Amino acid sequence: VGFDTTDSQPLSPANRLKKKKMSRQDSFGVGLPHTAASHAVTAKAAFRLVFMWKALFRNVHCNRSLQAKLFAGTPFPPHEYWAQWLVLEERVPLPSVRLPRGDVEKLWGIPPDLFRERLQETSEECELLKFEWRELYNMALGHHGSVALVFWHVLSQHHGNDHSELESMYHQYTQCRFQWLFTYWLFRQPPPFSRQLRAIYLQWRRYSKKKVTNWGETLCDVRYLASLHPITSDYWRGKLARGDENVGIHTVVNYFSMCKSLVAWILGRDWGRLKRRKVYEDTLEGVYMLLKQEMQETLVEHERFWQAAKVQMSRVCMLEEAAANYVGWKMIGTLPYYKLYLVSGNEVYLEHVRGFLCRKRQIHDWMYLEENTWLRELLPDEIYSLLEFDTKMLQGSLHGDSLSAQLSRLLWLYLHSGQLLYLETVKGLVQQIAHTQLGFLTSRALPQGLQGPFGSSH
Repeated sequence: VGFDTTDSQPLSPANRLKKKKMSRQDSFGVGLPHTAASHAVTAKAAFRLVFMWKALFRNVHCNRSLQAKLFAGTPFPPHEYWAQWLVLEERVPLPSVRLPRGDVEKLWGIPPDLFRERLQETSEECELLKFEWRELYNMALGHHGSVALVFWHVLSQHHGNDHSELESMYHQYTQCRFQWLFTYWLFRQPPPFSRQLRAIYLQWRRYSKKKVTNWGETLCDVRYLASLHPITSDYWRGKLARGDENVGIHTVVNYFSMCKSLVAWILGRDWGRLKRRKVYEDTLEGVYMLLKQEMQETLVEHERFWQAAKVQMSRVCMLEEAAANYVGWKMIGTLPYYKLYLVSGNEVYLEHVRGFLCRKRQIHDWMYLEENTWLRELLPDEIYSLLEFDTKMLQGSLHGDSLSAQLSRLLWLYLHSGQLLYLETVKGLVQQIAHTQLGFLTSRALPQGLQGPFGSSH
C-alpha cells in the first residue's frame, strides 16, 4: 500500500511543491476527500494509523495478540474500536456479525434505508441485525461511493480515540514479525503437509535429537530450528527480501519445495547412503551461495531454486569424480577452490582441486616407499599423521612454533602452490625429525616403550 502518485512526468519546483501538498492527502492508493471532515485527521496521521492497522491485519493469522482482540468474544463482534478498523476489510475471518441498528449505522456509516428489509425480519424482542462482514463492506462501499470515502469515514470515527494499544501492538509486531511468521509456517501446516515439511526440513541435517523431540510444542526451541539452515537463519534475522516478512517467507517456502524435489531425485539414484547425503548437503550449500544476494533483494521462485540446484548438483558430482573416493571428497570440502567451483563452474578451480589431491597422494606415496620404512618407524604419531593422505589441513594446526606446526605450514604451501621447493623442504624436515628421534634413542639407550622427545613413535 502506498501513496497514489500516478504522475510520472518531471515536475517544476512550483508543481513539485503543489504535488507535495496533494500527496499528503493521497494515502494507501486512495485520494483523501477535500471535505470539512478532512480537518479532523491529517493525512500524516491517517497514513500512520492505517499503515499500522494494515500491517497488523495482514498477519493476523500468526499474531496471537491481535487474534485475542478480534476473536475472543466470538460469536459476538469485537470491541467497537477494533470493529471500526474491520470496516476497512472486505474479507474478515469472523462469523456473521450481530449488532444493533445504531451500531451498524455508526460503524459503517450507512443509513437504515439500505437494510430496511433486514429490519422487517427482526422482532420487537430482538433488535440485533445479522450481516456477513463482506455484505456490510459492499453496502458501505456503495453508499459512500468509493474506497477513499470508506477510509475517511473510518478515520473520522476514530478521531479522538486512544490509539496507544494499536501502537503497542504494532511495535510488538515490528520486533517479532519474522519469528511469528516463521513459527506459523513451520508448525501450522495441515497434518499431511506438516509431516512432509518436518521430514524435508530435517533431511540429512545434523541436529540435536533432544531439541527436535518437542517439535511444535510450547517449549520447542524455534530459534535453534531456524539455525539448521542458512536461509531460515537469514529469514529469522530479517535478512531476506529487504526485510519484507511476507515476501521472505515465500522465498523460504519455495526453497523447501526445491529441497523436496532434490531429495526425490537423489533417492531415485543408485547411490550409497554417504554419497546421497554428501551430494544433498553440498548442493544446498552451492544453491545458497549462488542465490544469497538475490534472496536478500527479492522473491526467489521454486523454478529458480530448482534450476540452480540442478547446476550445483552437476558440479558436486564433478568434484566427487575428481576426488576418486569418499575420503578424498570429504577432504577437499574445506578447500576454497571447492566452493569457488560450485559458485562459478570455472574449470580452473576444478584443476586446482585435482592438483591438490595429486600432491597429497604424492606425499603419501613418498612416505610409503620401501626406502622410507625407517622414517615411518621413527616418526612421532603427531608428525606421521600429518603425512597421511586422509588428514585434513586445519587452520589451527598452522600456528605456533612446534615442529608439527612448522611441518603443517610447509605442507600447506606445497599442497596449494605445487612448488617443488616446498616439497623438498618437507622431505628434509621429516628426515631431520626422524634423525633427531633416532639419535635420542641411541644416545639414551631407552628401554622399549619409553617415549622420545616428540612423544611415542609410530
